[in-house]
Amino acid sequence: MRHTVKLHGVIIGHSDLEQVDESVGRAWGRFRPGFGYDLVQPVFRLFTEAVPMRGGEPRDGEKLARYHAARDRLGLSLVDAEGNEIRTSAIHIADYTTESDKKALELDVLISDEGYWIQRN
Repeated sequence: MRHTVKLHGVIIGHSDLEQVDESVGRAWGRFRPGFGYDLVQPVFRLFTEAVPMRGGEPRDGEKLARYHAARDRLGLSLVDAEGNEIRTSAIHIADYTTESDKKALELDVLISDEGYWIQRN
């Protein structure tokens, strides 16, 4: 199912959120950026600077704290294929495009919307 990430109505990108761990309310998958991704990319690149290896340990605690504060201020939203907003507690885009290749983008979302999980199953 296609999911859309928006910033105040501007489409940031899409993902099918192919992987899930319902026990922790997490879904993730390949991220395809939209025209609005340039608006938020610097925030997610800040995370990459703090955690230079995908799945690795943070190397810069100050940058990681700045990333979390900036990400939380963005006010991103997740919308399903029918246009319904899905309640989330965090939306993260892993952007390692400079370190590996232009397609090294992944959307990772903590979904607190119980109805989403019922519908997904």
